[in-house]
Amino acid sequence: MAAAGHQFFTPSYTGLGEREHLANPSIDLSTHVNDVLGVIETEELKDLVLLGHSYGGMVATGVAVKVPQKIAHLIYLDAFVPKNGQSLSDLVPPEQAKRMKEGTAKNDGWRLPPNPTPTDTPPQDVEWVSRHRRAQPLKCFEQKLEFTAEPSMPRAFIQCMNYPDGPFGQFAARAKSEKGWKSYEIATSHSPNVTAPEALMKVLTQVIAERDK
Repeated sequence: MAAAGHQFFTPSYTGLGEREHLANPSIDLSTHVNDVLGVIETEELKDLVLLGHSYGGMVATGVAVKVPQKIAHLIYLDAFVPKNGQSLSDLVPPEQAKRMKEGTAKNDGWRLPPNPTPTDTPPQDVEWVSRHRRAQPLKCFEQKLEFTAEPSMPRAFIQCMNYPDGPFGQFAARAKSEKGWKSYEIATSHSPNVTAPEALMKVLTQVIAERDK
């Protein structure tokens, strides 16, 4: 992104990354929405492209409905796209939501361990990713997102096609059927930022270039 001339921000959610020491049972989706809103405010950002990956689609939606005037383009990368009143747990099969609760119960009662790393991740990247991934509070996945109107800025959905069993096909279908969306595909597993950064950058460049077409 920097090499392509973009100013790029990667906010860390409370309780994760270098903010792991702040982890506690009260952290929820609103906490992480406010984390990103704080970056937008303090960096005085505007006319920005907001990208959400996986769970980050929940956060990006929450941010977009709070400060729509700041966001020029909203991109979902194999991400959850909630409607009003939905939580992430509402958007996965019931048996998966049940496994999430059970996984939390085995891990101190409030934190869910990370999902397995995609099988096509190179060994050196598995080692790097494994050092930095952290468990996440269950409330992040169970809190429902409440808003009165859908985001009005242009939206794009990028589906990772080598993850056919994931829950994201429903959102790719929505992007293909609703106005205000553009739909894209990338031949990678769920985390192309790790497994195929060049291919991801190529499709992101295309998405941004085609925004107003």
